[in-house]
Amino acid sequence: MNSYAKLVAAIALTFVVGISTAQVPSVPPTTPTAAPSVPATVAATAIDGATHALTAEDLSSFFDGLVPYALKNGDVAGGVISVVKDGKLLFARGYGYADLETRAAPSPETTLFRPGSTSKLFTWTAVMQQVEQGKLDLDKDVNDYLDFKIPPRDGKPITLRNLMTHTGGFEDTARGLLPASTADVNLEQYLKSHIPARIYAPGGIVAYSNYGCGLAGYIVQRVSGEPFDEYIKHHIFDPLGMAHSSFAQPLPANLAPLMAKGYESVSAGKPRPFEPVDPAPAGALSSSATDMANFMIAQLQGGRFGDTQILKPATAELMHSPQHTAAPGLNGFDLGFYQEDSHGQRIIGHAGDTMVFHSDLHLMLDANVGVFMSFNSAGSAGGAHVIRKAVFQSFLDRYFPYTAPAQATLATAKADAAHVAGWYESSRRNDSALRALYLLGQTSVVAQEDGTIVVSAWNNYAGKPLHWREVGPLTWREVNGDAHLKFVADGNGAIQYWATDVEAPVFVFQRVSAARSMGTVSLWLGLSFLALIVALLSWGIGGWVRRHYRRPLVLDVAQRRSRLLSRLGVLLLFVDIAGWMALLVASSISEDMLLQGTMTPWLYLLYVLGVLGLLGALAVVVHAVRSWMAPRRSRWVLAGETLLALAAIYLGWLIFAFGMVSFNVRY
Repeated sequence: MNSYAKLVAAIALTFVVGISTAQVPSVPPTTPTAAPSVPATVAATAIDGATHALTAEDLSSFFDGLVPYALKNGDVAGGVISVVKDGKLLFARGYGYADLETRAAPSPETTLFRPGSTSKLFTWTAVMQQVEQGKLDLDKDVNDYLDFKIPPRDGKPITLRNLMTHTGGFEDTARGLLPASTADVNLEQYLKSHIPARIYAPGGIVAYSNYGCGLAGYIVQRVSGEPFDEYIKHHIFDPLGMAHSSFAQPLPANLAPLMAKGYESVSAGKPRPFEPVDPAPAGALSSSATDMANFMIAQLQGGRFGDTQILKPATAELMHSPQHTAAPGLNGFDLGFYQEDSHGQRIIGHAGDTMVFHSDLHLMLDANVGVFMSFNSAGSAGGAHVIRKAVFQSFLDRYFPYTAPAQATLATAKADAAHVAGWYESSRRNDSALRALYLLGQTSVVAQEDGTIVVSAWNNYAGKPLHWREVGPLTWREVNGDAHLKFVADGNGAIQYWATDVEAPVFVFQRVSAARSMGTVSLWLGLSFLALIVALLSWGIGGWVRRHYRRPLVLDVAQRRSRLLSRLGVLLLFVDIAGWMALLVASSISEDMLLQGTMTPWLYLLYVLGVLGLLGALAVVVHAVRSWMAPRRSRWVLAGETLLALAAIYLGWLIFAFGMVSFNVRY
């Protein structure tokens, strides 16, 4: 459910607090999307030259040697891993602690973890069951299945296919996503009261949406006649023997004692309370590692688990077929699953995050292998995120080694690098209320002297920026790696956005105009805000100096009034901008500001201050003009008033451009 663990981080550092699946990666996976598959029967050859067959014994040696060390270094309490192959559970083990106080180890069979957005795969499976029964049509207007209306965008309705590929066009929302109590969870009420704005036409730009998945779950509930959590239990959990799984919030009495404790980190020590999720279909699952193994087996076996069939083979095949990609040749979306092709393997999957639980599920379709892992701490410096990516990367390197084909650097690299250089913002964002905060989530693309580019979003394990070289028209490949970036231009050659296979394909990065870019705004906002501070300080000091030397200002009544209003205007602008900075800091410290909606009254206050700030900016400009028209004003005074007026004009534009007077609290 991840990008709101990101938007808290995003607001603190760069991107999206989120409960989604797209986090800023530390290390890109290798993903040669057009490479041939490696036969599953071929034993893997590791970097050290040893041959490693994918067996329970070798998996035990591999994970036992890697995971405990990773947990310790990542400040993560514990985790579980399960691996399936050819329709059978091959490996399942718990590591570290499910409870730091009792030092209890997690059991892969009975300890429940919170897979976050990996839960969505169950919602999408339920949708496909209803499609199979003829109750749902993937390409029909979702309003035909609802008892309320989703407004069209550009005359186009949203379909279930749009929802399953996250191309419904919704802006991102966080408010109410992790409510304070399970008593606050209500799927129908949430969906009807939290309809997000549509910022894209459906079927085009991919922008991950928890609301969209919640909508699909509600549709399943309506057409099946069963509450969503009961439907999943009766039609997926029970047939698959998933006795330690539930979407219920709070958990049933027989499962509640089996829930692993969740922690920010081991060093923090104190467990977090159970995290309710609303809308539940987007991320409310609690499950054990072996239960998740059963689900992986069913998906890999064409919907079959033992003697049970939860999907017809043709339906499962459709669910695993490509539906949308942001750029040709890059990973995109199947129906609900996103593509993770790597190491010559066709891979689909889904990650998931709450604030403390972090999980990943991968299905290797050609190798008939599935891997699930979940960790019960965020850890330090994104520890859990680094661990889960590194563990799967190491798994692929060990059992499915692959060397990507060489690609030569284009002769046009230097010119094209200059063409794509600039600032970009995620398509997964909130424009209604948080435009000013999302400014910090922008990513820069910088052209280097040697024709490579550097993207600020990604560094390697050592914290050094990754460099990319052009290997095809507007296509860059990681230097000494296999990951790719692709830029998409319009018919006139103007860059629209870029996509990548570095991370899950749940959003793209759209070009930002120079005026709205972080590079420009940070410069002029800094200078303008500094001008306000200098003015406020100088007025205080100047007043003291004049009183000390008994040199009063010689101004008429109109000039004094104009000067007073200008000073009040500067103070209002200062308080408004400082207030948004304070909101940024507060949001990074407390996720409740976003996820539970406690930010709302502060937004209203800042909007009021924004209006007063705009009036204040007008007063500053008027006073500067009058100062030039009045006699006996020194050149230094006129220069100061002019610079202050220019700062006020810029800050006034900033307040308008970034929605700081929108009075919108849809976030």
